[in-house]
This record gives sequence, C-alpha cells and structure tokens, in this order.
Amino acid sequence: MPLQIIRQDVTKMQVDAVVNTTNEEMVGYSGVDLAIHQAAGPEMDAACAKLAPLGLGTAKITPGFNMDAKYIIHTSGPVWRGGLCGEKIILKSCYVESLKLAVEYGCNTVAFPLISAGAYGYPKDQVLSYAVQVISEFLYDHELMVYLCVYDRTSYEFSRQLFAELKEVIGIDFEEEREFLCASRPLMEDYECECDSAPSFSPCASAPAPRKKATPALFEHRRVQESSAQNKSLHEYMQTMEKTFAYKLFDLIDERGMTDVECYKKANVDKKTFSKIKCNPDTYKPSKQTAVAFAIALQLNLDETQELLACAGLTLSRSFAFDKIIRYFIQKGIYDIFVINEALFEFDQVLLGC
Repeated sequence: MPLQIIRQDVTKMQVDAVVNTTNEEMVGYSGVDLAIHQAAGPEMDAACAKLAPLGLGTAKITPGFNMDAKYIIHTSGPVWRGGLCGEKIILKSCYVESLKLAVEYGCNTVAFPLISAGAYGYPKDQVLSYAVQVISEFLYDHELMVYLCVYDRTSYEFSRQLFAELKEVIGIDFEEEREFLCASRPLMEDYECECDSAPSFSPCASAPAPRKKATPALFEHRRVQESSAQNKSLHEYMQTMEKTFAYKLFDLIDERGMTDVECYKKANVDKKTFSKIKCNPDTYKPSKQTAVAFAIALQLNLDETQELLACAGLTLSRSFAFDKIIRYFIQKGIYDIFVINEALFEFDQVLLGC
C-alpha cells in the first residue's frame, strides 16, 4: 500500500530514504535525531556540519552512510507554542519538502518518524492524523511507498471518543456472534440446528434465536434447484455464476463515474497491484484488506460491500475485530481510508490497501 503505518524503529527500516527530524543546527542531540546519527556513524556529523543551518520546514539530504537506507533526509520541525505561531504550516512543509526531495533523488520507498511528536511537544492527538493527511495528499499525485513509523503508543494519542465507541463495538455480546455463526451454517443445519444439544464450548450452544423448521416445500425447492443445476452443461453453469471480483470492481468504478487512478489512490492500493487486476481479471483474487479498501474507495454501503466481497469468496462477519471496525465505519458513512486505518492500527489489525 502507498502509505503504511507501522510500529518500528525508523533507524531499522530498509528503504531508499529515512527522514530525520532534527534541529536547525543539524546536531543529533536527542530522540530520533540522536539515534540516526549514531546508526549512520561519524561521517553523518561531518556531512551535517557542512549543510547547516537548516531552516524550519525545509529539508536537506545526505547519504545514509552506515544505515540500511541509501539517503537520510533531514528536516526541522516546529516547537509547539500553542498553535498560534504557524506550527501546522511548518509541520506540513516538513513532510512535503522531504517527499519532494525523495522524488527528486529517485527514491521509491521512504520512512518517516512522527515529526515534532516528542520533545517539541506537538499535540499527540493531532500529530498522527495530520501526518497521514499531508502524506496522502502528496501521494495522490505521486507513485511512492511511504512508511510512517510509530515507535510506541506514547508518541501519539488516538481519539478517545472514537476509541471508546470502537471498543464497545468490538466487545459486542457473544450471543450475537453465536447467532451469526448458526445462521451461516449449511442449509439443513440452518433449519435444524442442534444448538441445544451442542457441547458447551460450541459457539452455537444455547443460541437464543428461534429456529425455522424444515418443511416438505423447502425440500422440494432444494431438489428442484439441484436438478436444474445437474441438467446444465458446465459452460451453461459457469455462465450463470457471478462476475469475478475484477469485473465487478470495474463495473462499480464506471457506475461511480471514477477513473481507475482515482479509485486505486483512494483505496490506498499501488499502481502495480491495480495493473495486476487489470491484466488478470478472470483469475485475480484479492486479499480481504484489498477488497475492503476498494469498497471504501467506492463508498459502498454494507450490502454493496458484501456483494463485492462475495465475488472474491469473502465476507464481513460479526465475529472478528477487523470486520466489526469496518462495519462500524461503513454504517457511520465514514469513508476516509486513512481514518479507518488509524483505527485499525490502534486495535492492532491489518490495514486497508495493498
């Protein structure tokens, strides 16, 4: 995926360029700055001494020296002074100017720390979401893989209200999940579920939902369906099957009046992955996070999302944290993929995109 939030020490990233948040003198005195100087070795100190001073919101580049990264991009972030001294403008410039340098030097992969999130005091409830916003805006016009490295939970603060709501959603009483599991069994089990006699560890045990009874009409309906399928040739049978995921996706893109580029950018999917879908429409099978990402980009409602996922043999259940979080945002009509990814990241779930 073009933008990925990960828990990792930025100095350990094997990328084309690592961004270093430093001071105007470019002296590694603490935090990420000190760690990068130590990892790069003494040659970094000499190189930075020649480039200093570094203006606020600007960026300069050096070799990576002893680090795995080919380049180190140095930028000087703002000290938080209450938000009235242009801190947001400076912070945005740090990200944008660093990304511009990465593109200029032919980098395909870049790793950022959270700029100004530590000793500089930028509010923790703003720093991650603003970084994601600025980077995603830049990526809309550029093909680049960007990693946003969050060292630990102390470096940012997820929305408390949203966290509380999602925690409640994820913690829905298991009775509802048991009902769902019973409902998803094969047809005969659906109508004659032996929940009452199931072992105590079974998710269907003591399910409160009333069960429908199998009737002669039901058996006859099923027999007719099976007989009809048996009388068809394989070619005729295959023609009645649902479209593949790719063809369904292309239809939805056209229906929404979107371009391919607009769709895969909004889905946080890279150009190579979308090209693979275009070149292999009959056989391509997406991962769940990629399929859901396209549903979010297309702003599908819950039923439409399930229909798209079904074309890939997937579904959103009521049983897993990832699925519950996705359901929550779709039902709320929130389709910002990076807001959703921030929530997934907070709950240690796989992120949307590819």
